[in-house]
Amino acid sequence: MQPDHIRASDADRDQVAERLRDALAEGRLSPVEHEDRLDTLYKAKTLGELAPIVSDLPGASAAGIPGLSPKERGDTTDGMEILGRDARDLAGQSKGSENLVAVFGAAERRGRWLVEPRTNVSVLCGGVELDLREAVLSRHEVTIQLAVILGGVEITVPHGVRVINNTSAILGGTDLHGTDQVTDPNAPVVHLTGTCMLGGVDVKAKKVKKNRKGKRDK
Repeated sequence: MQPDHIRASDADRDQVAERLRDALAEGRLSPVEHEDRLDTLYKAKTLGELAPIVSDLPGASAAGIPGLSPKERGDTTDGMEILGRDARDLAGQSKGSENLVAVFGAAERRGRWLVEPRTNVSVLCGGVELDLREAVLSRHEVTIQLAVILGGVEITVPHGVRVINNTSAILGGTDLHGTDQVTDPNAPVVHLTGTCMLGGVDVKAKKVKKNRKGKRDK
């Protein structure tokens, strides 16, 4: 799947709608043109379909992805990239979902890796570690579906990422540390869903540290 074929989010459409409102106020678009483009906007399903809507307006993204905030265009949130620069190539490899299984064992994702729109994590008497600080998000909002029984999951995100916890706990629980103060509406979002039974999910926000040589520590 090519990056332009990635599904557009509500946040993407809202950014484009704001640009169209500005163009109307500046006299660059007539009321009829504005209405026509809004109609096209809310019918668009992918980022590629959003691009032509604002391609002739000032400030159109050089990367060809309109309506995205600087973070979404490729700037980083303390390490994690969202469809930017060479990250677009990695995002183009998205398959839509990934399954991680740890049964009486361990699994991990760290360093530079692609976070699919949906990551399914199944743990039975084992452990899984997900470090998103240098990861690439395939879309602005991703979901991690958890099924944890007698095990644990550790999730590390960079500061500035909003984590929404919708997990259910049975003699277990999900703890969030430093992720509940993010109020930026354009912040990347990680949704946590699923069930934790006799186990735990630990989510922490940490900075990406650099060593003396300027390389990032793991």
